[in-house]
Amino acid sequence: MTVLNLHKIEKKILLTLVKRDKLDSEELCSSTNLSVDSVRRGIEWLKYKGLVSVSVRKESLIQQISKPSEDKTSEDKIGVIDHLTLPERRIIDEIKKTGRKNITISELAKLGHLSNIEFSAGVQNAIRNEWLIKGAGSLNLTSDHNKPSPEEVLLERISKLKEIKLSELTDKQLQGYNLLKRRPGYIKEIIEKSFVISLTSEGKKIGSVLKNGDINEIGTLTSEMLYTGKWKNQRFSEIDVTSPVRTYLIGRTHPLTELINEIREIFISMGFSEIGGSTIQSCFWNFDILFTPQDHPARDMQDTFYLSNLTDEEEVEPIISNKVSTFHKTEWKYDWNLEKSKKTVLRTHTTPVTIKYLSENKIEYGRIFSIGRVFRNEKMSYKHLMEFHQIEGIVISDSVNIRDLMGLQKQFYSKLGLTKVKFWPTYFPYTEPSLQSMVYIDKLGKWVELFGMGIFRPEVTQSAGILNNVLAWGGGLERIAMIRYGLDDIRELYDNKLSWLRTQPICPL
Repeated sequence: MTVLNLHKIEKKILLTLVKRDKLDSEELCSSTNLSVDSVRRGIEWLKYKGLVSVSVRKESLIQQISKPSEDKTSEDKIGVIDHLTLPERRIIDEIKKTGRKNITISELAKLGHLSNIEFSAGVQNAIRNEWLIKGAGSLNLTSDHNKPSPEEVLLERISKLKEIKLSELTDKQLQGYNLLKRRPGYIKEIIEKSFVISLTSEGKKIGSVLKNGDINEIGTLTSEMLYTGKWKNQRFSEIDVTSPVRTYLIGRTHPLTELINEIREIFISMGFSEIGGSTIQSCFWNFDILFTPQDHPARDMQDTFYLSNLTDEEEVEPIISNKVSTFHKTEWKYDWNLEKSKKTVLRTHTTPVTIKYLSENKIEYGRIFSIGRVFRNEKMSYKHLMEFHQIEGIVISDSVNIRDLMGLQKQFYSKLGLTKVKFWPTYFPYTEPSLQSMVYIDKLGKWVELFGMGIFRPEVTQSAGILNNVLAWGGGLERIAMIRYGLDDIRELYDNKLSWLRTQPICPL
């Protein structure tokens, strides 16, 4: 690396750092008179060439919360006169108004407008600050009651400066900070990050031979220079033909969409046809016809997203609703309610689309599948989402059985590159027998639970007017995506990190 290989922006930054090492980007902008974008660009170039190093500097800033938090109860907000006035100081002020030196707890509680929480904390802190002393059934003012507490000292300084650095606090202010940070609604701490740029050993060598005249080199030869002859007296910078060219990042399909398309092709290659339906379903198609009782925990608002003030006005064929009612009354021993079945939900699985398709088309033989978004009222975690994709496939025939279903599952998984598969019995409300599939992931060195599967119960197929056996399986697509892309947190699929998206291969297999 030589001076000739450097851009004018890089030279300005190097010359500045030679004089004043360890500057942040704002200080570099001020010292070089370059724009923020130019400084950032120059730092990246120099960092790539190994001439500067960049470190992160963190600074804790203490700020005052200007008003009580919105999530406080109305009781907490009563009597908030001045946010800087602590409850203990307001208690002292109320006692002073009485003109007395002592007061009972019951008398003091009637003064002012403090909530129970503020009053209790205020009395305790006033005693801690030695403003009050407990007497025989009363509280007595001390001679130090006008002395500011550490919290007041800190709040007073913050109110003047708007914010202060934690590293600049005095011992007394630091004591006030440690006390106030345990009391919500007064101060907050903000971590401010800045990037410190300094020269490497190679950068110091290059910087030591730089001259101010090097900055004034011209990189572009214009027609005016040629016409007027000014080019003869100009100093031109050399072109580094070994420098990397600009990278152009073209658009591409999201990895999750690519996986959806791949799975769609797998289903089609296995002789399946795709169906689709609305994400808004009535409880009848989402639960009732699938032999899920109306008091089942999965139908609670804690597990399902209901749409308020919206009911499904579509009339279900009486023959279907009568069969559903009979099965529920016979098997679950309760009176099925038609009005409850008209409530609408964001579908919790894609099976309502499947069963509705079967009831409308009455097909006896076939293979169909669906891929769509489903919604569960669950807490977000590394392996759970409230909104995700579900895969579902069914096969209808008079001769298929559970072994056919296991064979189809193994074939489906093998096309995804998953060859080690095992099954065990489980329970689902609308299939019997029911199985859970597991696949072995070599990279993880363990078995991972994937799809649920089974044969639709007669209570489901007969309600929909289907006479033959129906094999069904389904599960979350995002879990397959986690395995495919080696993710530990399912939420990373939706973070939209360009650095991750651009590094994913088009064909991971």
